[in-house]
Amino acid sequence: MSVLLEARNCGKSFKGLQAVKDFSARIEEGKIYGLIGTNGAGKTTVINMLSGVLTPTSGTILYEGRDITGWKPDRVAKAGILRTYQNLRLFGKMTAAENTLIGAQMHRQYGFLDGLLHTKRFAENEKRYHEKAMKMLEEMEISAYADSRADSLPYGSQRRLEIARILAADPKLILLDEPAAGMNPQESADLVRAIRHAREEFNLTVLLIEHDMKVIMNLCEYIYVMASGEVIASGTPEEIRSDPKVIAAYLGRQTNA
Repeated sequence: MSVLLEARNCGKSFKGLQAVKDFSARIEEGKIYGLIGTNGAGKTTVINMLSGVLTPTSGTILYEGRDITGWKPDRVAKAGILRTYQNLRLFGKMTAAENTLIGAQMHRQYGFLDGLLHTKRFAENEKRYHEKAMKMLEEMEISAYADSRADSLPYGSQRRLEIARILAADPKLILLDEPAAGMNPQESADLVRAIRHAREEFNLTVLLIEHDMKVIMNLCEYIYVMASGEVIASGTPEEIRSDPKVIAAYLGRQTNA
């Protein structure tokens, strides 16, 4: 498989504090990767750099062979890298369908005048975007909530709505920041199934931060482990399970997940 994204010795400092040191990773197309570590290890800072929210202090980020270091978040997103956040960022008063439609409209192919005059081009594209939004709700198994306000959905369904919204924007790589946070075991199992299905259906590449080791071990094909801003181990779930440093520092008894 070809390398979709590569981080080379990326670092990030905040007023002299080194949050991430020499982070390097190779993300191959079509695989699901995990990024784990305790709070403060630098995981979210890494995701913020990859998505353009933060510019690395040092190092290089390559995407499809292009240097995207320092690109703004909107440019990164339009190139095909989309993300979720630790905290839900839905439009609570809008319906699930309306939230997902926002993702579908990211690459809209009509101008301001088309929208103002409701031209044929506008109508045709809006119909296509609505159909895509509904398809993504179906893919995430939440189409029953299409006309419900986002803030009225069960918590697990709100998390899947976030994923439906970014899927509607035709991503190549999705970055998920603790998608299973706050979920009960059944919601977590549903999420794992939904992410795996989306990867298969849309040939996605996925990188997720997650503290739930059962989710990580059941879902990811390759895992990076961070501590104090650095990668201390990387490998398959089986290799990570048996790495003494990882067992001692992060997994503990959860290695049986």
